[in-house]
Amino acid sequence: MNNILEINNLSISFTTRDGEFKAVDNISFNIENNKTMALVGESGSGKSVTAMSVLQLLPRPQASYSESSSIKFKGDEIINASKEKLLSIRGNIVSMVFQEPMTSLNPYHRIGDQITESIILHTDSSKKEAVDEAKHLLNLVEIDDVDRRFFAYPHELSGGQRQRVMIAMALVNKPQLLIADEPTTALDVTIQAQILDLMSKLKNELGMSILFITHDLGLVRQFSDQVCVMKDGVIVEQGNTEKVFDEPQHTYTRRLLDAEPKAKESTVSDRNPIIQVKDLNVFYNIPSGNIFKKSSFHAVKNVSFEIFKNTTIGLVGESGSGKSTLGKAIANLISYEGDISIDGKNLSQLSSQERKELKKDIQIVFQDPYGSLSPRMTIGEIVGEGLGVHFKLSQKEKENKIDKVLSDVGIEVQAKNKYPHEFSGGQRQRIAIARSLIMNPSFMILDEPTSALDRSIQIQVINLLKDIQDEYGLTYLFISHDLKVIRSMSDFIFVMKDGVIVESGISEEVFDNPKEEYTKKLLTAALRYASN
Repeated sequence: MNNILEINNLSISFTTRDGEFKAVDNISFNIENNKTMALVGESGSGKSVTAMSVLQLLPRPQASYSESSSIKFKGDEIINASKEKLLSIRGNIVSMVFQEPMTSLNPYHRIGDQITESIILHTDSSKKEAVDEAKHLLNLVEIDDVDRRFFAYPHELSGGQRQRVMIAMALVNKPQLLIADEPTTALDVTIQAQILDLMSKLKNELGMSILFITHDLGLVRQFSDQVCVMKDGVIVEQGNTEKVFDEPQHTYTRRLLDAEPKAKESTVSDRNPIIQVKDLNVFYNIPSGNIFKKSSFHAVKNVSFEIFKNTTIGLVGESGSGKSTLGKAIANLISYEGDISIDGKNLSQLSSQERKELKKDIQIVFQDPYGSLSPRMTIGEIVGEGLGVHFKLSQKEKENKIDKVLSDVGIEVQAKNKYPHEFSGGQRQRIAIARSLIMNPSFMILDEPTSALDRSIQIQVINLLKDIQDEYGLTYLFISHDLKVIRSMSDFIFVMKDGVIVESGISEEVFDNPKEEYTKKLLTAALRYASN
């Protein structure tokens, strides 16, 4: 058997203030030439640590390997290899795509310059050849309007577009092994399918192998030849993908396979609108080469709809469709044209004091809780921060409210003096929900609140949101590209494309009998990567 990567008896420990922590415990697996190996498991299972060890990216001496640990690439040992050897491997014959592109892309440089620089660094290309190749790679990963995006900064792209830029950079040298660490976490179902198809195509054309790290078992079944299931630093099951899926041996594997959101049974009875949106338009100013000429992008186009009390609207669409922009406009976080009313009050006609009072009634939970929670504040301070602005409470009353809401979202009250970095992704999202919930809102906007979470944690958060909705009488606008999650949460569906709502209706009807071709395309892509 011709293996490109051989990992044997790999154990990795980290020195922490609480002592030694073993992140990876005596694991072994091989990746064959031109094959895809999936490493799957929940957050904290050791997947990413394993991947980073292949390129020796773990910090020394905090990270250490056992004496029996071995990582061989094409027969050459990588652990303790010379700096020159590692430099010849990294980015040349082994490339890596990380989970969060915003931390990997330089915010001060245009994306075209970053890709071009990478090409010049690793090849003998001229500047013009490098620019042409960079644009070719951007086309290859389905970046739209390449000539314009080439000059964009990372913050001007959506999360999915940034991830595609990272994949383009990883493909610069046509690597023999591509390590893809959760490369599709932030992508729409259609783009997800395109990216995986692209990687499969490149794998076959270049004879490339792939180490695919994910928590989404649906992607694993369609995309991978072999699979290793990882839990608490140990590989609990591995083998041919089809066999593992059809005949799972370990209880943990079976639990992951069973962790699928169930469709919501709608019990809509109240047809009183809490939110009314009429002729809503949002424009963004965009950079122009001419300082005397202003250019704008029409992000949301003449949108009108109503949201009924105590219901959930699922807003779906691909990156750049205008979903998050629409949510921000309703939350009054950006400028807009048109009318938005809550409980009959037109936001544009309110005084500044009335706007301030209304802010507590409309709360928003963002996609990335780590980015929206201050690292310098304890979670108790974070959750209770808004109370001092909108309510007159004694310290005791404030503490009681914080304790109750943390308990309601499943966070131990004793943990309120900890900081965000001491919690998992799922726990941080619960904290973000608690921060909004403590304001006693009537309406919550949930912008991709589960997209970065493991499927089993997703289900916990979904169930939590449903329970909270019943207890607090909340109305949700739930924004997501994950159609399984949308179906599990929503009473009604709005499908958005290019700033326009192209289809809407009762959730079950839209899923079972979609009218628009775009909706059918989204559903087809989602079903293609169903894990059962």
